Amino acid sequence: MGLLKTALIGAAVYGAIKYITKKDINGRSIVDDLKDKAPEWMEKAKGVKDELKAELERQRY
Repeated sequence: MGLLKTALIGAAVYGAIKYITKKDINGRSIVDDLKDKAPEWMEKAKGVKDELKAELERQRY
């Protein structure tokens, strides 16, 4: 049972990697889109972190 379970998990991981790296009509993959959007998301996350930190400071005093 363990071997079958491992084989199924391996096949699922392989399929997922193949899907997210598959190129579309424009020659871009999901990974390429994620790489392009990552810096924007990092800036948004930093903004949220700063807002939460400021809110925590206001609540503390």
